[in-house]
Parts: sequence; C-alpha cells; structure tokens
Amino acid sequence: MNVEQGMVVTVDFELRDAQGEVIQPHGGEPIVYLQGGEHEVFPKLQEALEGKVVGEEVFIQLEPEDAFGDFDPDLMRIESIENFPEELSIGMQLEEMPVDDEMSPDELASEENTGFGRVWTVTDIADGKVVLDGNHPLAGMALRYHLKVTDIRPANEEEKANGAAAQSLFSVAPNPDAHKLN
Repeated sequence: MNVEQGMVVTVDFELRDAQGEVIQPHGGEPIVYLQGGEHEVFPKLQEALEGKVVGEEVFIQLEPEDAFGDFDPDLMRIESIENFPEELSIGMQLEEMPVDDEMSPDELASEENTGFGRVWTVTDIADGKVVLDGNHPLAGMALRYHLKVTDIRPANEEEKANGAAAQSLFSVAPNPDAHKLN
C-alpha cells in the first residue's frame, strides 16, 4: 500500500532545528493524518510522503514559510502583571477569551488561527510587567524532519467526511488546556 490521496498515514518522526539540535526525538507520539486532508500536516510533508510505503524514510527541511511562518514582532505584548492570576509563570500559555460567546469563534477559522482566541506564551515577568508572545514557538525557524512511514490504511467514511484522520494530533482546534485571558 502506498501513501496516496484518501489514505490515513502514521509517521514516526524526529524534528530538528536548522543547526541540528533535536526538538522532538523519534519514538514520541506519531503523526497520524489523512493524505490530501487540510490543516493536519504541512503540505510539503504530504508532498514528500506521497507514493512512499511502510518502512520508507524521508528527510526534508521546511523553511519558515512552509511551516509555522515567520516570527511576527507585532504578536509581542507587554501587559501589567495586575491583569493576570497570581500563579502566572514563564512558559505558561494563556488563551484569549472570544469576544461574544465562548463556544463560538470570534472569526472564521483559517490556517493561521482556530477562530477562537489566540494562544499567548508568557516569555518574561519583571518589574510588574508580563511579556506575552502570540507567535507559535517554532515560528521563524527552518525545521528538519526525519520521517518514517509506520502504517498506511484506507480512510473510513467519517475521516473522509471530516477531511481528517480520526486520531490526528494536528487538527486545527482550540487548546482546552490553555489558561484564559480576560
């Protein structure tokens, strides 16, 4: 069986930055996605895996524009610490509350956002101020993937209808574990 449109593909992967530093070693949660689906894996990864069989490996480097985008300095904010809970710490992620209904998106979802509030990472706390970064942690980075196909199967009817693998870790959805910004 080959990786082709309509197949659910499971891939073990290692992720490194452009300097070769390991970000995610092999053996973690695999990537499971629907080949030809949207918003599960980067299109360049799907292109690189097209036609492969179980056991085949692929090495590919993605530039920022093909991965998490360029770093956007406009997504940095400095706020008063008084606006946050006492247990605030560096590395904590906070999700903005939707403007109207918490269960309805603020805007239409796209490749760049879930339609719900942006997730902000606390990067510094000093002098009564909190520095927040709304960029993806890997934004602005070239990424090197080592991919190994470990399973290929036909998509079921639900997966075809949804355009995504049922157990995908990478579908666009709000992070339920993120704290909420007011």
